[in-house]
Amino acid sequence: MTIERAVAADAGEILTVQRAAYVSEAQLYGDPYIPPLVESLEQLRKVIETAVVLKALDAGRIVGAVRGQMSGTTCLVGRLVVAPDRQGQGLGTALLTALHEQVPEATAFDLFTGHLSDANLRLYRRLGYRETHRERMDDHLMMVHLRRLPDRSPPQR
Repeated sequence: MTIERAVAADAGEILTVQRAAYVSEAQLYGDPYIPPLVESLEQLRKVIETAVVLKALDAGRIVGAVRGQMSGTTCLVGRLVVAPDRQGQGLGTALLTALHEQVPEATAFDLFTGHLSDANLRLYRRLGYRETHRERMDDHLMMVHLRRLPDRSPPQR
């Protein structure tokens, strides 16, 4: 597997993986209209042109992706997606780690996920993200906001 920058021509395949990956989230929260499921191809192409979008490739197939958009000195992380048949194999960890490396100028990485998304929360906490606050979006949805500060300590000898 390799991880590299996505290009506009990847938008269709990334959108397919994104929709497949977010079906379980939509079912978990009882909402088929969550933003990742209704995002258009054109919207995704624009993101690829303006943000850091990484794709995970396996034998030419896109099996995952993640986005990072700078806002001041903070990298806003979004849409970490892994194809359902490849989940639980370390791709999410590899994609987030690659994003952290691709944006060394970031003084923090911020992201959010739903309060019922236990696997996502475990992954983010394992990678050093800490909860900053919760935001009620609806009767059935609370967003958990997390932040990771980059490790700026000198390497151990």
